[in-house]
Amino acid sequence: MTSISLAVDLLNRSLSEICAAADHSYAWENPRRFSAYAKRLHLLLNQLLRPAAPENLSPPVQTAVKGISGELKKADEALSVYRNRSKIFVLINCLSLCASLQECTLAIGGWLALLDSSIHDAVDLRKKVADLSRDMKQAQFKVTENEKRVQLMLQKEGQGRPTTKAVQSAIIMDLARALGIDSNNHTELLEQVKLLKEDIARSNSVSERRILTSLEKIMDSWSLESDVLTQKFDLNFEDDAQISPFKNFLCPLTKEVMKHPVVLESSQNYERTAIEYWFERCIEDGRDPTCPVTGQVLKSLELKPNIGLAGAIEEWINRNVEIQIKLSVQCLSEESPLENCVERVLDHIYRISEEHPSSRYKLRNAGLVVLVVNLLKDSSKSIGSLLRSKALMVLLSMSKDEESKKIMLEAGITRLAIHSLIGSSEKERESAVKLLLEFSSDEAYCTKLASEKGALVLLSTMAGNLEHPALSNLAEEALKLMEKVEDNVQHLAAAGRFEPLLNRLREGPDDIKIEMASLVGRMTMTNSIKELIARQSATILVELLSKPEGRSASLQALYNLSSLDDNATILVDSAVLPALTDILFENQDLPPELTGLAASIIANVVSKPGHWELASADKKGNSIQSETIVSSFLDLLSVASPQCQATILHILFGMASSPQASESVVGHVISGDGIKTVIGFLEHPEVEYRLYAFKLTRVLSERFGEDLASELKACNKLPLLKQKLQNDQSTDNERPDAACILANLPLSEDDVKTVLGPSFLKWTVTTLKELCQGSDRRISMPSLSMVEGLLGLLLHFTRSADPRSVNLIKEHRLMNIFRDALVLSSKPRVKYLSALGLKSLSESGRILFATGDSDPPPPHGFCSPLVFMCGRASLEHSTCPIHNSPCEDDSQFCLLKSNCVKPLVDLLLYKDTNVQIAAVEALSTLLVDSFNGGLKRAVEELDKLGVVDAVILLFEEARPGELQEKTSWMVERVLRVESVGQHHSLNQSLVRALVEALKHGNAVTKRHAQEALTNLKQISGVSGRGSSQIRGQR
Repeated sequence: MTSISLAVDLLNRSLSEICAAADHSYAWENPRRFSAYAKRLHLLLNQLLRPAAPENLSPPVQTAVKGISGELKKADEALSVYRNRSKIFVLINCLSLCASLQECTLAIGGWLALLDSSIHDAVDLRKKVADLSRDMKQAQFKVTENEKRVQLMLQKEGQGRPTTKAVQSAIIMDLARALGIDSNNHTELLEQVKLLKEDIARSNSVSERRILTSLEKIMDSWSLESDVLTQKFDLNFEDDAQISPFKNFLCPLTKEVMKHPVVLESSQNYERTAIEYWFERCIEDGRDPTCPVTGQVLKSLELKPNIGLAGAIEEWINRNVEIQIKLSVQCLSEESPLENCVERVLDHIYRISEEHPSSRYKLRNAGLVVLVVNLLKDSSKSIGSLLRSKALMVLLSMSKDEESKKIMLEAGITRLAIHSLIGSSEKERESAVKLLLEFSSDEAYCTKLASEKGALVLLSTMAGNLEHPALSNLAEEALKLMEKVEDNVQHLAAAGRFEPLLNRLREGPDDIKIEMASLVGRMTMTNSIKELIARQSATILVELLSKPEGRSASLQALYNLSSLDDNATILVDSAVLPALTDILFENQDLPPELTGLAASIIANVVSKPGHWELASADKKGNSIQSETIVSSFLDLLSVASPQCQATILHILFGMASSPQASESVVGHVISGDGIKTVIGFLEHPEVEYRLYAFKLTRVLSERFGEDLASELKACNKLPLLKQKLQNDQSTDNERPDAACILANLPLSEDDVKTVLGPSFLKWTVTTLKELCQGSDRRISMPSLSMVEGLLGLLLHFTRSADPRSVNLIKEHRLMNIFRDALVLSSKPRVKYLSALGLKSLSESGRILFATGDSDPPPPHGFCSPLVFMCGRASLEHSTCPIHNSPCEDDSQFCLLKSNCVKPLVDLLLYKDTNVQIAAVEALSTLLVDSFNGGLKRAVEELDKLGVVDAVILLFEEARPGELQEKTSWMVERVLRVESVGQHHSLNQSLVRALVEALKHGNAVTKRHAQEALTNLKQISGVSGRGSSQIRGQR
């Protein structure tokens, strides 16, 4: 088939299909007009093509036929959209469809002109062709203004803009008008949207899908009936009591009763805000504003109030409001109203109050405010959280009426709202906060609310709860209002809101600062709050100390803040010490309570070590540990008020207890003749004075025992310490301090015999037994200090080798006591004292065995069953390798026979250096003898017990210092024994450690290291090639 034949065939099919469609199948004017042109064209072409075969047509005619055929095919595609797609789909594409038909029509008109010029014989046919060509060229296909508006509107809605209900209604009206459908015919409109959905299911256009989504939402909203038309009271009342609104009362756009009816030039009535929204949308879309109901393009946007209609609506509203109020009172006045009934009543009351504010007085006069409050009162446990939240929202709405607000306050709404702050639902809590926020606009109410128990705490908790941001913001807003009231500062601070207090303290005038400082002094605060206030206000408080009127309040506040140890640094940095010492030393006329507060603050600051030791303590820059300040405290101690004396003793004790200040402070106390002053308080009738006097004396005894002992003897106070120690009536803190003081004093043998005596030794052993009985139980701090003191006292009895003392040691088995204390206690000080006791007894034993004395059988005294003893004496004594003489198995002067060596070896691994030194010193007593083969026997025995390896390992790890010196002596001694030296001759770690000690140790250590290396040289060599190798390895 030729191309012309195909074109003719396509032309006939297209014309047949277009002409076969009846005009009524097209709902639009443009396809009907084109269809008319197609019918005329069909007749002309039939007349032209019937006489001859297509191939016989002239070339111009063939060209024209082909062109017409192609344009008809395009037109048929556009017409098929008009015939087969939904009306809304056509509206969406109306501009493109119109343009397509216009283009095809003009093109066909052009092809007909070519055909006209090619016909020469048939005049009538040529005239018809010319007429049709002219008509098609002049044809104008148009889209109506309404269709344009709707098409533009649909495109804009496809952008997902927010739309009000009024605008949605106007859109539906425009759409219905364009579709030729009544806007109230929901069924037909929904059917058209459904058809559009089917069309778009075959479309890939994103914009078309967005338009469909928007239309579906609009239709869903449009199909909902107004609350005015559906709301009813299910109460037993007159059936016709409620009057339904007239149709003209309802806004065509909102479907609700109009509040401000206005009339347009089209004579249509609308709610003012609704029609204004529609006008804004029209202007935004660049189209002329229209009347939504009539579609009329408006020349003027004037909105004339319809006063008559507004009056009729108001009368109708008043009548129905009165009916609803009466029904609400009836329901809420019942003894046990139904819950669903109460819910509907609350909804109606809320709607009346919100939508008709002028009717609030009617609700109030009908007693509904009181009824709703009583509902919360009487049914707070029986009604659910939903009803409570609705009741609160009703009261919130009614609180905009001042008289109603007064009624609520008198009825106790504040406490009810506070109770709802812990409601089970977020809605109830939010309603409660909103109600409190509404009332908080009044300053007097803010004060009352802040004083209500739990109100501020609950609001503060809500404000800090970020899981519910809306609720948090409301609570924060209410708190901000309350913070503006001066009287609320204390209540807010008690609830954890300190910012108002701090702001006033930092920025307020002096009288406000003093008031806030007084408040800080009286408050009970957590540690974190104390630190917060100290950081932000310490400098201000210190400045107030210089003002007589603010001194008392500032001292109270600083005292409260100084009770937190961590605040000491903050207060010192704020220059609190010079201000306080000025009060103590320079203002002698101040009331005793103020000087007492100043002293107490310093006592709190120095109670724990910190950087106060180097801080300036007066205006001249003297540090608190300087002689000037310490002397001033000592002088003040003699003349201060009784309330202040105990605090000054506390201060001196705190300063003397600091590792950084102890040496200088104790030295200044001694040089300033302060011992006599301090020990004078040891017998003070008040416990607090004695406690700090004993504590301070204990610290003095640790550094200047001889000076203290001399003063105590001169004042005959030594017996006092013994009496305090043995007196059960003494406080738990006095007895340990007395024991430690006596233990620290350098008592002579005569002092031990006369002041302490044998009976005191017996008491000490018995008391130790009681304290240490049941080693698995925890010992309190005073008891632990007591153990340390008693062990120190036992040391006094170990330093004498006279027969009487020896017998006492044996009788009470002191070596066993020290050994058991060493093993059972985990405290470094106890281990240290026990090791010193074992050292002292071992040294005494060396002297006794050297003089030929032997251990007699142990006595059977009171102490034989003590828990400190272990084993029983053997009747046959083997020769001791340490002392080279018979030692009983439980000897109180032999570390080996009393099983003390292993516990001492274990101490070499202890973490405390002082304990390690004491253990080394005790073990060193076993290596003193170097004649008659004593050293060789001792070393070999100790080697078997692992002592040698443990000491060498400790020496290798020790740094230059006392521990290195003590261990180097032992290493040098054991290396004198040939077998041991030979065993360690290849120990390069030991050689390196000895070389390091020779280079970096003190003089004594260097001598011991040199001798030890000399001993090793006899075996492996230290100089020459061997020495070079060692150095190279290092």
